[in-house]
Amino acid sequence: MNYIIAALPLLLGAFLDCLLGDPYGLPHPIRLIGRLISRLEGFVRRRMSRDFRRGGVFLAVTVLLVSSAVPIAVLLVCYMINLWLGAVIEGVMCYYLMAARCLRDESMKVYRAIAAKDTEGARRAVSMIVGRDTAVLDDAGIIRAAVETVAENTSDGVTAPLMYMSVGGAVLGFFYKAANTMDSMIGYKNEKYADIGWFAAKLDDVLNYIPSRLTALAMTAAAPFTGLDGRGAFRIWRRDRRKHASPNSAQTESVCAGALGIRLAGDAYYFGELHKKEFIGDPLREIENEDIRRANRLMYAGSAIVFAAAVAVRIFIFGGIIC
Repeated sequence: MNYIIAALPLLLGAFLDCLLGDPYGLPHPIRLIGRLISRLEGFVRRRMSRDFRRGGVFLAVTVLLVSSAVPIAVLLVCYMINLWLGAVIEGVMCYYLMAARCLRDESMKVYRAIAAKDTEGARRAVSMIVGRDTAVLDDAGIIRAAVETVAENTSDGVTAPLMYMSVGGAVLGFFYKAANTMDSMIGYKNEKYADIGWFAAKLDDVLNYIPSRLTALAMTAAAPFTGLDGRGAFRIWRRDRRKHASPNSAQTESVCAGALGIRLAGDAYYFGELHKKEFIGDPLREIENEDIRRANRLMYAGSAIVFAAAVAVRIFIFGGIIC
């Protein structure tokens, strides 16, 4: 019975994510973390303007402490009352930390807009899931941006949280998501955020270093089971996995590009500024709308492998502790 309780949070979290996706109408802890980051950024800019780097460290440490302390307190109380209650509440927390259904739903909005020949609608849809400027993108660029974000966020939004939750439960999951959210909000390498966001960006790189590589291997193993090119995925991963300013982003993007037989990345505009980027993958064919569906299948298949391993690790670590 203790092994069931150990596995229940991940099982329940994954089930709820697949069934419900992101609960847009309900308060979301990640959005609350985002609000905390925004308010602390304002505080740092007002009160610590002489040293934004030190202010950035203060911001990051504060967010991490708050984001970890709240779930610790809630879970301690729940597990002390009843083990099953604690496991269920932790399962709900895990649900909030997984984003596979949300990633699929948001990317498929782009797919449906392109299919309806609604380029402006596709631009609006893709702008919700990418950081680049989308006004200049044609249909191929929009599709490429959607495929890239599915590939990259397979790690950031799905498998990395699973890995951290497998060894540290929802508490470590929230620690990771807080760091990842900070990176997405203030981790830009531009004049505005270069100093205040440097610590958050470096922390996110460290936390994603191992998960991104394990996810790339899982996606490569999963590719043949989704009708994609496993050998191509491995070949392009070995060749192009370092072709990104981030040490982690190209890991899963290169697997996806190789599995699909397309070319990803390349130059992109961010906040009106052109960023030069190397291409990832070989243009064996032109990118097409159906590649968004294929990228999602690869995301789910690779995540399933990681999920199975995460459940096994959690049972191994926590199964003997719960009694």
